[in-house]
Amino acid sequence: MSAATGRASAYGARDVVNAPALKLAIARRSAQRGDAPEVAEWLANHFFRYAVGSLDAPEPALVRIGSNEQARALFGTAAVPQWVTARLGKDEGESMWWVAPEGPELLATEAKLVEFLGARQGTALEGKLQRINCRQALALWSTEHAAFEAKSAAGWREHQPDAVATRWEGEAGQVVELLGSNPLLRAEMAFESQVMRHCLGQFSDRRQLRGGYGEHYAAACEAGKMRLFSYRGRNGQAHITISAHVMADGRLQLEQIKGKHNRPPVQRYHGELLAFLRSVDSDVHTPPDALSMGMVRLPSGWAMVEDARDEADQLFVAHHFPVLFQRLPAPSVLAQWIAAARAPEQLQGMALHPLVAHAVRSAA
Repeated sequence: MSAATGRASAYGARDVVNAPALKLAIARRSAQRGDAPEVAEWLANHFFRYAVGSLDAPEPALVRIGSNEQARALFGTAAVPQWVTARLGKDEGESMWWVAPEGPELLATEAKLVEFLGARQGTALEGKLQRINCRQALALWSTEHAAFEAKSAAGWREHQPDAVATRWEGEAGQVVELLGSNPLLRAEMAFESQVMRHCLGQFSDRRQLRGGYGEHYAAACEAGKMRLFSYRGRNGQAHITISAHVMADGRLQLEQIKGKHNRPPVQRYHGELLAFLRSVDSDVHTPPDALSMGMVRLPSGWAMVEDARDEADQLFVAHHFPVLFQRLPAPSVLAQWIAAARAPEQLQGMALHPLVAHAVRSAA
């Protein structure tokens, strides 16, 4: 199917009550990353339309709204739009939806698309991005990554010691940074990608190390907009690749934390990974890769969600990551109330304060 024939039916239709906030969040993240104008335009158009009409995600990332009480809980301190209240009051059975602007499924999809769009530089699609809809972009991303997996180790590149610097030392391994200022950066990226079997150093021109997905990461790293880290064992074997955007204030915003084959890092490395993350000056943002391991960036710093005992941290989890709420140790009553308002289904089977338990049963 051509791009042109797929555009009319590319996206579904849903009434998303917080669509303006969703669009602003997409634009804000794009500006923070320093996306090229054509990438920012594509995200504001295609990705926004996909998020509104076609994103598939479990609650609380995607919520079907059935009552004014539920709408008020979702909007929090912001006013519920009058048209939403009016329609809910009529009870006409029309569906309205809430898409969490920072939902993990949304952020994971956005990361794939930014990666895909950045890799179009130097290809026939450069300058023609608006002709590609979101579903086509995601399908191409999957096809290209499957091809990476299938490639042999032809053109194997060796580790370049001068292209890395040690940033953290642990008991079982160390974290090195791939240096954007070093002329051997791209060769080291290719080495990392070969070992880890992901797209970080997959260049379309494997001799000159130019183009493709590798160009997206290399160019950002060389420009000082991104930093790349690799957790390696004492034998030098890479186990985890970490990418982070450099924010305007110099702090890092963690983007991706990948194990081999783009899978989550294996559990035996979680302790040292967490220790490294605690050593980094990062903002309060948790990427989906960290959430999949139960790691969260709390107001007090990086932690496993099971270790969040301070009430401020528990309230943060209840509000932002209710899907992890059951893993909190003895959550406070206030945290229970917030979680009950945000995602009562996540509290099923938990030992709750009697009043919270009654509210959860009533909402079921």
